[in-house]
Amino acid sequence: MDKIATCLWFDGKAEEAVKFYTGIFSNSSIDDVMHYGEAGPGTPGSVLSMTFHIEGREFIALNGGPQFTFSPAISMFVKCESQAEVDARWDKLLEGGGVPQQCGWLTDRYGISWQIVPTALGKMLKDKDPTKARRVMQAMMQMVKLDVNALEAAYAQP
Repeated sequence: MDKIATCLWFDGKAEEAVKFYTGIFSNSSIDDVMHYGEAGPGTPGSVLSMTFHIEGREFIALNGGPQFTFSPAISMFVKCESQAEVDARWDKLLEGGGVPQQCGWLTDRYGISWQIVPTALGKMLKDKDPTKARRVMQAMMQMVKLDVNALEAAYAQP
């Protein structure tokens, strides 16, 4: 059990969301499901919370009600080793009504913000040559889904 876990607040869609996320990431599991009892406030027998893991991280999905919603102020940052992984994560997370955003960000159908980022981007942005890093940043700022080949081309310009 992790000492600290991220709790995601849903309005009745915790189970659906957990199944969606664990279906996207192969290294994932659903570990525990708690149901509302007679004390409420939810319908007895309905899902109160679910504990799940994605890529070694523990999350708790809570059916807390409509009082709170997600914002881009907190996002899931997914480090991708290849363009194929960027494409796969991007496409899956957009399924069912997700919305693409600038610079590798998207909001999934549950309102959670994700950053789908190739690991190569960080390496290029940390280059000691500020001109190379600036070109990569400028290229990224023009993108919605990040394109590794285009970022590498900006990096390699003479």
